[in-house]
Amino acid sequence: MGYLCNVIQSSKPGMLMVVVQIVYAGMNILYKLVSENGVNLRILIAYRMLFATAFMVPLALIFGRKTRPKLTWVVIFQAFLCGLLGGTLAQNLYFESFAFTSATFAVAMSNLNPAITFVLATSVGLEKPALGTLGGIMKIAGTVIGTGGAMLFTLYRGVKIELWSTHVDLLHHDHHQQHVAPSHPGSNRHVIGALLCLASSLSYALWLIIQAKMNERYPCLYSVTALICTMSFLQSIVFALCTERDWSEWKLSWDLRLLTAAYSGIVCSGMVAVIAWCIQARGPMFVSIFNPLSLLIVALVGSLVLEEELHLGSILGAALIVCGLYMVLWGKSREMKMIDQPESSKSSQEFQSQSSEIATASAINNNNYGNNESIKNISSNGLTTLSVAIDGDSS
Repeated sequence: MGYLCNVIQSSKPGMLMVVVQIVYAGMNILYKLVSENGVNLRILIAYRMLFATAFMVPLALIFGRKTRPKLTWVVIFQAFLCGLLGGTLAQNLYFESFAFTSATFAVAMSNLNPAITFVLATSVGLEKPALGTLGGIMKIAGTVIGTGGAMLFTLYRGVKIELWSTHVDLLHHDHHQQHVAPSHPGSNRHVIGALLCLASSLSYALWLIIQAKMNERYPCLYSVTALICTMSFLQSIVFALCTERDWSEWKLSWDLRLLTAAYSGIVCSGMVAVIAWCIQARGPMFVSIFNPLSLLIVALVGSLVLEEELHLGSILGAALIVCGLYMVLWGKSREMKMIDQPESSKSSQEFQSQSSEIATASAINNNNYGNNESIKNISSNGLTTLSVAIDGDSS
């Protein structure tokens, strides 16, 4: 039973990150639906952060009331950077790239997050890949294979794979519509779109790095998430107001736009606390390697309810994503075991040394006790002999 509990405890960060990617996959489906209806995504991002702030601030006040450390200006500045890089900047850059290149190319570029995060985390010392160990080699190889699988998933099509059909088409596709290829790589618009996607991935990776540093200085997940959501809301609302002056675009009604804003704000932004805990437990690279999993989930859901086509490239890319993810998880668990083994051996050595000291002290005490008894016997015998001699002289 104890072994099972240890396995579940060690697998908790991985299971939570799978849940996070499932939640994010649902958000991507909703964003895809509302983008087809011509919704201004900058305003939607601002509303998302509004819902996130309204949801997380009461939780932080309730659950973090007794454990919340003192808030400093350094923590506030880190929260500002996390809100800017992980919320406002990353999302707006990502969706802005849709105007310059295809959504397929944008998704492919976003899957560079694990590689960029790995490079940045290694450069600042948050990740220390032991190239001479099997665990370090597996982590690096898994990152490369997973990123390559994500790129293959989105850039290579191949033959069409026929799966079962649910006859559900939420987008109401024109089935005679052909796939639109991205613009020519030599065009200026394609270059601008690629730079925007790369900037979005870099922003996301920097957020994970700063989030790890913020967790060390302010280890209160609910308060950290509330601070980040508040900062991102203020930044997003200012950016949306500067770019969209038509107030009719800001009106919300009981439709898909409200559902998307509420779901992405309450559920998805609430996952920031889960991500922060996983970063604290396993590091930023561990979190970023799960990003391509969302692409796999979206592709499967899209083929079932959005009538999207599934091709051989998607199957091969998904297989590489799963293999790369498993390799990184295996390498990380091996490194954790190597870290725990010296601590356990050190504790056992300390226990043995303490036991030796106790045994030596007991032996010394026993010897002292024996010597004291001998002295007492000698003293008593001497006194008896002396008294007999005195009595004999008296007589």
